[in-house]
Amino acid sequence: MDTSLEKSRLLWACRRGMLELDVLLQPYVENCYEHLAKEQQQLFCRLLECDDPDLFSWFMRHRQCPDEQLGKMIDAILRYNNTHRPALSK
Repeated sequence: MDTSLEKSRLLWACRRGMLELDVLLQPYVENCYEHLAKEQQQLFCRLLECDDPDLFSWFMRHRQCPDEQLGKMIDAILRYNNTHRPALSK
């Protein structure tokens, strides 16, 4: 599949019902997805198939993701956002 088409499809899939998830997922796709190994890309796509309430709970650390591989992907996304997102103004 054309990578620009794939990226557009993923960006659309990152538009969730919760802004908090959009803010975490979209920058990761824009800046990291194409540099991931194929297995990691597939894992990311599998993560996007999860329900929003579960994703929110896992990303906010209210619950631990029961799937270890998805949990590692969540950790990578959180690490990326913590190191690359500009600090909020006070």
